[in-house]
Amino acid sequence: MVQAAEVAGQVNSWVEKITTGLIKEILPAGSVDNTTRLVLGNALYFKGAWTEKFDASKTKDEKFHLLDGSSVQTPFMSSTKKQYISSSDSLKVLKLPYQQGEDKRQFSMYILLPEAQDGLWNLANKLSTEPEFLENHIPMQKVPVGQFKLPKFKISFGFEASDMLKGLGLQLPFSAEADLSEMVDSPAGLYVSSVFHKSFVEVNEEGTEAAAATASVVTLRSLPVEPVKVDFVADHPFLFLIREDLTGVVLFVGHVFNPLVSA
Repeated sequence: MVQAAEVAGQVNSWVEKITTGLIKEILPAGSVDNTTRLVLGNALYFKGAWTEKFDASKTKDEKFHLLDGSSVQTPFMSSTKKQYISSSDSLKVLKLPYQQGEDKRQFSMYILLPEAQDGLWNLANKLSTEPEFLENHIPMQKVPVGQFKLPKFKISFGFEASDMLKGLGLQLPFSAEADLSEMVDSPAGLYVSSVFHKSFVEVNEEGTEAAAATASVVTLRSLPVEPVKVDFVADHPFLFLIREDLTGVVLFVGHVFNPLVSA
């Protein structure tokens, strides 16, 4: 059991290092014992700076409405700059690009805000069952904003995922018939017993200010038309995700019920 505890400690130390201390214990006490033959580890760390940062001096406490009808006071970031926003009758989507790195990949955070204060579950169902839903609602251009408020939030989440994966139909790796020959040299008798997952996401004002240009489009034989300002006030539960825009790969997805609750 001492050796098992040492193995768990080594894995936890590795995860803590890879995630720069954000996730300290992926394997809980007792998850590794003398029957454990293999631990598969995977860690992902993402830190992105906004291309246009929020002014922290403008962050103010505002009311955020919860699903039970109550509300809490929480810090909201705001901006008067044009934003990438798409609108429909039941949904607004905000795109917040991150500063591009040397490898030319382009990451963005998307905030999916249902029009109804209790519309989160319906939105989550559409996102999970309609493959083109996100792609069809991605904002393509910046628009002027009226009221623009987004709460700061910090979320950490962990769970044991084997039951969920089995419920989705992934049965074989958890059974005696599991074939792990592509992963290990001696797979006989090996199968997956547990899958532990933890994630951490923090959103605040930090970012890198970038140059921007604005142009007015004038139609022939007409005066310039003032674009309609769009309000985006995320004062009730919403979904968020982080996506690599060139490939469409989603790295993180989650929801915010209460910005003050981090776990």
